Amino acid sequence: MSTPALSPSAVVRELFVSSRPVSWINTAYPFAAAYILTTRHVDLTLILGTIFFLIPYNLAMYGINDVFDYESDLRNPRKGGAHGAVLDRRMHRVTLWAAALTCAPFVVALVLLGSPLSWLVLAASLFFVVFYSAPPLRLKERPFADSVTSSIHFFSPAVYGLVLAGATWTWQLGVIVGAFALWGIASHAFGAVQDVAADRAAGIASIATARSARWTVRFALGCYAAAGLAMLVTAWPGPLAALLVVPYLAVVWPYRNVTDDTADRATTGWRRFLWVNQLAGFGATVLLIWEALRTP
Repeated sequence: MSTPALSPSAVVRELFVSSRPVSWINTAYPFAAAYILTTRHVDLTLILGTIFFLIPYNLAMYGINDVFDYESDLRNPRKGGAHGAVLDRRMHRVTLWAAALTCAPFVVALVLLGSPLSWLVLAASLFFVVFYSAPPLRLKERPFADSVTSSIHFFSPAVYGLVLAGATWTWQLGVIVGAFALWGIASHAFGAVQDVAADRAAGIASIATARSARWTVRFALGCYAAAGLAMLVTAWPGPLAALLVVPYLAVVWPYRNVTDDTADRATTGWRRFLWVNQLAGFGATVLLIWEALRTP
């Protein structure tokens, strides 16, 4: 007997969960903030770019991941909700098509509105979105490259916003982007710790399976600390952003001695991490508003 097709409402619900709504703001916000702080006005490019990085980009990033991580996700008890969907096999082709079709019109519009350099940044960003999870590269199974690529997912929208807006690059701006990249590397590494058992059962390599859960947690702590220290050399009020890493250090620190056998304890820390993101986002917003008001 053939499996019945999913109803349209079920398809929409599965796509919605797969896109990780709780994380939409993490990619749309960096783009919008970088663009509007550079141009100081709202225009069509800002609106299109923000919508693109809010929903289609996340559907592509997480949907592709859910399709190609299906075997691992089946073994992972935390999947199914804010942490990602265990997609029905019938949804795999639908998800890939939905990701492509929702991204395409925005990409075309942004290319028409942008410059050759912005095309390059956007192409690189989407390249890593696809090949983090998809074969043949599947960068998520290459230890260290997995954390770096995941970080690119989050700081590249900001870089794209800066390039699209024609920002003047300075060493301090480079330091800010570098600190953001370190935050992304740390966040991915800590997130990988809780999946050590599921990834090993599915034969998936990661920074945590390669280097051990304990080493990876300590690596995450080092990257968070380095991100905070980097912000100390930026112009005021940039050094205040160093304080934003303190909650992350507080969340991750209790897991510094976990072993591979107890790595799933880090899931509790990851749930707290999701709330810390909201706190840090609020703090970053206050600082960005302050900077916008103090500079012409």
